[in-house]
Amino acid sequence: METIDKIILGDNQFFGINHRSQEKSEEMLKRFGNIDNIFEVYDNAFECGVKAVMLNSNEKAVAICDRFRDNKTKYGDIAWYPSIPYAYKYANMVNELGIFPAINETIFKGNSAKGVLGMMAKGVTAAITKDAMKMMEMLIDVEYKMFRGLNVKAFFLQNIVTDLILGYNIKEVFEHFCEYIRKKYKVIPGFVTLNLPYLLSKFQEWGIEEVVISSSINAAGFNMHPSKEECEKLIAANDPSKYQLIAMNVLASGSISPKESFDYINSLNIQSVVFGASSKAHIQSTVNSIKL
Repeated sequence: METIDKIILGDNQFFGINHRSQEKSEEMLKRFGNIDNIFEVYDNAFECGVKAVMLNSNEKAVAICDRFRDNKTKYGDIAWYPSIPYAYKYANMVNELGIFPAINETIFKGNSAKGVLGMMAKGVTAAITKDAMKMMEMLIDVEYKMFRGLNVKAFFLQNIVTDLILGYNIKEVFEHFCEYIRKKYKVIPGFVTLNLPYLLSKFQEWGIEEVVISSSINAAGFNMHPSKEECEKLIAANDPSKYQLIAMNVLASGSISPKESFDYINSLNIQSVVFGASSKAHIQSTVNSIKL
């Protein structure tokens, strides 16, 4: 399995996501409504030595990806770690348009005739065989299209899907996702979860290996389920040749100091950190503090 980047810039700040402060969320939404402000942060991060980004397939991602593609000379060596799906996008679309117009908007809009025919063939197969895996492939293809031409290293399922499938104990979906991502797109399968010990234990039981897993890992134990202690035990025993781990929420939404946070992170058997920041000083400080 290819080694992942040690430091990845996340995207929560661009979309007004702050788990502890509504006021900060609103401030970020206003600031990053302008894509030039988003790219100011990206440029600052790259100047500080960051060479990888994680981006969820939300409503702003198309414009962001387009600008990266339009500036390949400048950004061509940046590694990408996209995550799908942006669940609120589909929920809002169904609420606004209805289920069938939403399907049309999602699957067929913006595709070439050849692409539509390919998706229709998969859709017919799914309808005839009731094969949910084909429907999953269609949605993966739709979401992945956004990141075409970019240097994608790993492709993630967001925790809202990962943990739902995990809760239903559906081994086949995880296996098929991994197989499809590896075979068609030649990238590492990735999973975001809020229950790292349980996901990893099931993957070990099922023989699903050589994947990347991103989960909340921080000194405060914020969003570390079922407990900080259980997560620490698992992390210490993990084999990174089979499961590379990315720590997210490392600052626990600002509830702990950077020093405390990175002293803790640097002591663990993890391979990467994804973090969100909006100022160059904060980015540089974070980069300097990560010693994996």
